[in-house]
Amino acid sequence: MRYKDEIRKSSLQERKTSKMGMTITQKILADHAGKKAVEAGELINCRIDVVLGNDVTAPVAISEFEKLGKEEVYDREKIVLVPDHFAPNKDIKSAEQCKIMREFARAKGIKNYFEIGQMGIEHCLLPEQGLVLPGDVIIGADSHTCTYGALGAFATGVGSTDMAAAMATGEAWFKVPETIKFVYYGKLPAWVGGKDLILHTIGDIGVDGARYMAMEFCGEAISSLSMDNRFTMANMAIEAGGKNGIIVPDNVTAEYIKNRARRPYRFYQSDDDALYYEVREYDVSDLEPVVAFPHLPENTRKVSEAQGVKIDQVVIGSCTNGRLEDLEIAARILKGKKVHPEMRVIVFPGTQQILLEAMHRGYIETFIEAGAVVSTPTCGPCLGGHMGILAKGERALATTNRNFVGRMGHPQSEVYLASPAVAAASAITGEITPPWQV
Repeated sequence: MRYKDEIRKSSLQERKTSKMGMTITQKILADHAGKKAVEAGELINCRIDVVLGNDVTAPVAISEFEKLGKEEVYDREKIVLVPDHFAPNKDIKSAEQCKIMREFARAKGIKNYFEIGQMGIEHCLLPEQGLVLPGDVIIGADSHTCTYGALGAFATGVGSTDMAAAMATGEAWFKVPETIKFVYYGKLPAWVGGKDLILHTIGDIGVDGARYMAMEFCGEAISSLSMDNRFTMANMAIEAGGKNGIIVPDNVTAEYIKNRARRPYRFYQSDDDALYYEVREYDVSDLEPVVAFPHLPENTRKVSEAQGVKIDQVVIGSCTNGRLEDLEIAARILKGKKVHPEMRVIVFPGTQQILLEAMHRGYIETFIEAGAVVSTPTCGPCLGGHMGILAKGERALATTNRNFVGRMGHPQSEVYLASPAVAAASAITGEITPPWQV
């Protein structure tokens, strides 16, 4: 990976005194705050288009909501509840968590509650269902809510108490973030996609390199990405500390939402004279697939440098890489082959619709014939919740988003992060392997 000659960084004084244009993030926040313009660092109160909670975070929010004494939520159609982290229920405690959500949804008439059979991994499900749209302000009591920035929305994770307040009032306050602009130019090599771009970026700036900042992804390489790859990039903005990740919507976005949108939406774009905290430019033409070693997403290496690391389990799925294109790539590599006899390979489609379409296209048959197991949609293994927990000393290669100590099981286990292509190739060999070698 080569950088352009300079990384441009504006001075603090320049940012404070500038009357230049606004970034896409600033424009969305300004409109939702009822203001003509906002500046980085400004505290604002915004109306919220979507409030999201899952079976880990929503029960706490529901408890706090009830303390407010409110009889009704602010809008029955703008609250989305998805039991996905420990669902299908792992144990009695997780069953009780889901029951709290279910009963609250029924009592308050919340339209968008997704039960087993209709549910999916929340950050795959909401875009698929047209519940999140360009120009929205979206908060979710889950850190990977930033996924929806791929549609050109401002989407960010919040705590359960913020979720409770938003369910009651339809509003939330923010400090307007600075924006770092990431420009990717050149043609992507074979087997390189959004997961590799975001892992390389995190490896460059570190897990706190964009702390409480907007990460705006652009350039010819981004324009060429599918929506599935764009969701992957925005999803992992939080792994660099980002407040949000965002991509200016274009024809790819328009095509994706054309038959999904349930309500009006708006395309915003950054002004040509918008002021950025920093601009980083990357030439992607010689980028290899990237692997993040334990125990941080910033600990990245080229797949050729990671080759040969023995692994025990491969996980393909999650809100990062559980979409149809991810499954297609993995199935293409596994077609007619067998997983290594000492390997456990688990595939988690992101939603029921993705699972069904993958079945129609033959991907599920390919996985099963290769020796993998296919699960109903769930976040389970990604957070060390259930269905794929690691024992002491075991290693997993996963298409998920985090590889912290103990993330997928025992504190002395290890997690390596990679794309579906690298994961599928490694499933065949039993060790980290470039996809072009199988």
